[in-house]
Amino acid sequence: MNATVIISLIIIGLLAGLLSGVMGVGGGVIMIPLMIFFLGFSQHEAQGTSLAVLAVPVTMLAAYAYYQEGFVNWRYAGVIAVFFVIGGFFGSKIAISVDQRMLKRVFAIILIIIAVKMLVENSLSTKLQE
Repeated sequence: MNATVIISLIIIGLLAGLLSGVMGVGGGVIMIPLMIFFLGFSQHEAQGTSLAVLAVPVTMLAAYAYYQEGFVNWRYAGVIAVFFVIGGFFGSKIAISVDQRMLKRVFAIILIIIAVKMLVENSLSTKLQE
């Protein structure tokens, strides 16, 4: 690893951590695109590395901060976590067998759908409040 790579990794980690703490996002939404653009990773490599980062309880302190303010439903989180593990296992088996170009397209489409949905809902709720 050279200095440029180390600095890129630090920036990716800080951005993913900050955005995870602020908005609850970090892995797929932040780390994967940054690893592709700044480190030249393939889609598969970026996804695998993102999952490896998240395998360690990196968000423990952020979740604890939310918990202290009463914003964590542990029962719901536990159920989601169990099925996240199961879904992650089977999803990784599917992703590994999919062509990288197709995987990038699916990833991009999902991000676009989420972004449009959030923008539309935000616009509608703002208009309803006026």
